[in-house]
Amino acid sequence: MRPNFCGRTRREFLWQTGAGFGGLALTGLLSQDGFFAKANDQEPNGERKLPQPHFPPKAKSVIFLFMYGGPSHIDTFDYKPTMKGRDNQTVEVKTFGRGGHKNQGRIVEPRWDFKQYGQCGKWVSDLFPNVAKHVDDIAFIHSMTADSPIHGSAMLMMNSGRVQSGHPCLGSWVNYGLGSANENLPGFVVMLDPTGGPISGAKNWSSGYMPASLQGTIFRTQGTPILDLKSREGVSRELQREILNALKDQNQVHAQMRGDRSDLLSRISSYELAYKMQESAPEAVDIKDESADTLGMYGIDQDRTRDFGTKCLLARRLVERGVRFVQVYSGGAHNDDNWDAHSDLKKNHDFHAGNTDKPIAALLADLKQRGLLDETLVIWGGEFGRQPTAEYAEGTGRDHNSYGFTMWMAGGGIKGGVSVGTTDELGAAAVEKPFHVKNLHATVLNQLGFDPNRLSYFHSGLDQKLVGVEPIEPIHEIIA
Repeated sequence: MRPNFCGRTRREFLWQTGAGFGGLALTGLLSQDGFFAKANDQEPNGERKLPQPHFPPKAKSVIFLFMYGGPSHIDTFDYKPTMKGRDNQTVEVKTFGRGGHKNQGRIVEPRWDFKQYGQCGKWVSDLFPNVAKHVDDIAFIHSMTADSPIHGSAMLMMNSGRVQSGHPCLGSWVNYGLGSANENLPGFVVMLDPTGGPISGAKNWSSGYMPASLQGTIFRTQGTPILDLKSREGVSRELQREILNALKDQNQVHAQMRGDRSDLLSRISSYELAYKMQESAPEAVDIKDESADTLGMYGIDQDRTRDFGTKCLLARRLVERGVRFVQVYSGGAHNDDNWDAHSDLKKNHDFHAGNTDKPIAALLADLKQRGLLDETLVIWGGEFGRQPTAEYAEGTGRDHNSYGFTMWMAGGGIKGGVSVGTTDELGAAAVEKPFHVKNLHATVLNQLGFDPNRLSYFHSGLDQKLVGVEPIEPIHEIIA
């Protein structure tokens, strides 16, 4: 008779015990390599470990002016003089947008004149006469590319580096890396267009697999800045503090236990931030103490520019108070409520540029005069550009273009008065020094003091990175 070990055959016993000893050895090796420390990613007291900057940062905060819908690069900052006089000509050009792949199209020449500005002699469209006065502080990237010409996935890529949802957004990565500079305000603030949010909604400011405390917080420019912030009737601040202290005590117990406690930690952090914001958030968005000259500079005294001007002014006030990442949306909802000019290009872009030109120029000037531009990185752009040819048989609308488009950056250690990369003579695709969205993200992280290929967050057994697996370089040509 064969011996039986607790109901198992001898072969099963040897197999299971052998594998067990191997598991012990593997555990030891992984511990030496820091595997479990990465997975835990917390100090013994339950506080989150912060990455340390890899080199001295040039920027402390970021303001991303997001032109949702896709502004036309060849009608704004990418001057194409050879297109003049070619309106309605049919040309052989490969395009890919909402209407699919096409091999030819009808030229829609730019509807605005361009002039040269600044010491650098940058050509800028009449759409942005106020921003044009600041070209010597701006670096233009004319050869941006993205992976998708469809709004939803392109928005996710511009915000998170991936076309799929579920990944942390740029603002979450910035706050994960730098930590909070103001414990009474969220580190990542989002201000939406009055017509509504962009397609995919909250996925565009999600913290993904990172703690919920790193996700974007929606700020409103009128009324209560943050919804659901006030306490319920009958719940005093003293009682709120007692509840928070009780939760912290509970966290200390959990910190001594095995298992995943990230959800508890995120909830405690969120509750405490809400408690602190009840006093700090209203003050941060109260612009009554701003001078009449400042309000006028931002266009807050005019109906046309009041909304976006207020958001730009609030962005300055927030970075002054230590908020790390502020994203301001121009355009929301669908169709002509944003920059998505599929039918009447001139009507669409006249409207949205007219709403934003003066406030953006004011933001740059205000940051500079306060000494904040050197440490604040300002980004302008949309999820893609627009094609040089008409989308339909009639009209001036342009389809989406992810093959080549323009974005610009200013401040935060960025060179001013420079342009890098080019698109072809029609603006259909990047031809010289094409840069991917990941290069843009790498540049942001670089200016904040991080090697984009080393800043990582441990999740699902992998060191996740904003820029992905393949090594990515920042755009060195625009870095001072």
